[in-house]
Amino acid sequence: MIDKLDTQFIEYLKKNPDKLSAFLRTESNNGRRTVVLEKLGHLDKSFNRQPFLDLMLDPNDQIRYLSVKNLAKLEDISLLDTFYYIAKHDPASMVRREAVSGIGRLRSKTATKYLVELLEDQDPKVVLQAIRGLLVFKNDPKIIEEINKKKDHPNETVRFFIKTELFPSKTNCYGNHCSVNLSLKNVVVHGDVLETLKHVPDESIHLTFTSPPYYNARDYSIYSSYSEYLAFLEKVFSEVFRVTKEGRFFVLNTSPIIIPRISRSYSSKRYPIPYDVHPLLVKMGWEFLDDIVWVKPESSVKNRIAGFLQHRKPLAYKPNAVTEMLMVYRKSTDKLIDWNIHQYDPDVVEKSKVSSPFESTNVWKVDPTYDKNHSAVFPISLCDRVIKYYSMVGDLVFDPFAGSGTLGKSALRLNRNFFLTEIEAKYVEYMRVEFGTGGFTKDNSRKVQILDLAEFIKGMEK
Repeated sequence: MIDKLDTQFIEYLKKNPDKLSAFLRTESNNGRRTVVLEKLGHLDKSFNRQPFLDLMLDPNDQIRYLSVKNLAKLEDISLLDTFYYIAKHDPASMVRREAVSGIGRLRSKTATKYLVELLEDQDPKVVLQAIRGLLVFKNDPKIIEEINKKKDHPNETVRFFIKTELFPSKTNCYGNHCSVNLSLKNVVVHGDVLETLKHVPDESIHLTFTSPPYYNARDYSIYSSYSEYLAFLEKVFSEVFRVTKEGRFFVLNTSPIIIPRISRSYSSKRYPIPYDVHPLLVKMGWEFLDDIVWVKPESSVKNRIAGFLQHRKPLAYKPNAVTEMLMVYRKSTDKLIDWNIHQYDPDVVEKSKVSSPFESTNVWKVDPTYDKNHSAVFPISLCDRVIKYYSMVGDLVFDPFAGSGTLGKSALRLNRNFFLTEIEAKYVEYMRVEFGTGGFTKDNSRKVQILDLAEFIKGMEK
């Protein structure tokens, strides 16, 4: 028995199919068999297929999968029926999927009838592989017709793949993906966010980071009902979607909110805002990417556990809520993130690289910030992280509920530009002081405009 599965031994097995077959049949260690099957590398079309065919009834899914994968390398049309049988009957999804891939790799018109039949499979991964195989013949109208029949497939990934391949998006981003509209650059608008956004052009914003007013938790966020509140956020975030550049990011900071009880005869009410907003965002076209948990010190939050600590009675447990959620979304696109990065000059990409240390997990421990001017201010370190991780130097970042303008301050110090909207006059006046008077920041490094809605609209119409 040879203990060392080195390159020399594997090459020896490749040159001696009988030895390979014997090794794969008799070796009791599945890990060793897997290593050999993974490292066989390129196989000549004349390679003996028998060692792999012998493993089609092997009880180990990974062994069958790798055997099919090696058979597919041979691109042998005589294996078509074998692949089809495996695709229809193997109990493991990954093995069936690899068999369909093997059919596709044959690139044979004869194989298309098998692939069309596999479009009816219950496994979406099998269907996706069948579509990939058929797309080799995308110039054949009959093939495209068969694929198009699945455009309303119940699986969202299948639908997206067909839409992307058959109906690719026509983007106008090339050339202006990195640009910033001068009328939005370092501007604060005092006015209603929906009225303001009506005058912002499509695809103007690189990144939005915001924390919307919590439902009836503050004097400035009173709504007649929770459904009215959600409907308002849906309208705002739908407009944010429109003004966001293709494939760029929206980071939403929310948390469940507690509405105090009316009296001791009633219970308080807890509203799961992030979980109710999420389906609205996905429906309008935002692709969910990540959930980041913002953890605050327990001493900084409202004490809900006090009663339980005294009586310890089951059913009455209410933990202290020390977390908020940062939900990360990307504007839906058929392009990879690399496409977004490649729109920039390499020098900008280099300047935008995130230096160490950086947060490697989705749990961010950040102390809250307290401000006499605003009851729910963003910690600037939280803004710094989001801006550094989800934008490039020179980009335009947006907060539709700007409050005291923390996102703008963070943007300036990280060499980004900002666009902020805020309806409360007292917060706008606070920002006027914070950003400096005379149209420039306090250090005179950047021009900042604070406009009312009418002034903003007039500027956009020029």
